[in-house]
Amino acid sequence: MTDQGPTSAGDDLPGKPTSASRTTLSHIMTAADTNLLGTVHGGVIMKLVDDAAGAVAGRHSGGPAVTASMDEMAFLLPVRVGDLVHVHAQCNWTGRTSMEIGVRVEAERWNESTPAQQVGSAYLVFAAVDADGKPRAVPPVLPETERDKRRFEEAQIRRTHRLARRRAIRELREQRPSE
Repeated sequence: MTDQGPTSAGDDLPGKPTSASRTTLSHIMTAADTNLLGTVHGGVIMKLVDDAAGAVAGRHSGGPAVTASMDEMAFLLPVRVGDLVHVHAQCNWTGRTSMEIGVRVEAERWNESTPAQQVGSAYLVFAAVDADGKPRAVPPVLPETERDKRRFEEAQIRRTHRLARRRAIRELREQRPSE
């Protein structure tokens, strides 16, 4: 297993395996979910993604967690009315108070026996909060499979990029006079 180093949760919290909070939500798409092109609106898919990721974050952290960011939401194929959408989510990485949740979206025709196709994916960062909305510590995630370990390592790269982007933007803003 990969060492989380200084970004890991407090030593007083026992780790949780990836499988402990893995979740799948399924939903049949209806005409109410469509956009002007007659396919399912991207915002509907994004809400399902956020719902599934939120369930994983709450399960993993053992309490309330809020969406901090959504990265790399990719729409690979259109979703149609009558598709049964499956949103698979798991905790890929944990910091002291935050978690990256990876989400894979698949769709299949509700009345056919064809296999589901991947139609989207996203990475979300959630922050665990207490009753006052203040950040609270989360247990470290314990990757179980080689795939989990790969996702953990990729999540660390995405975190490094998020922090570098935030730092670069802050430095750029500090260099310019107020507008």
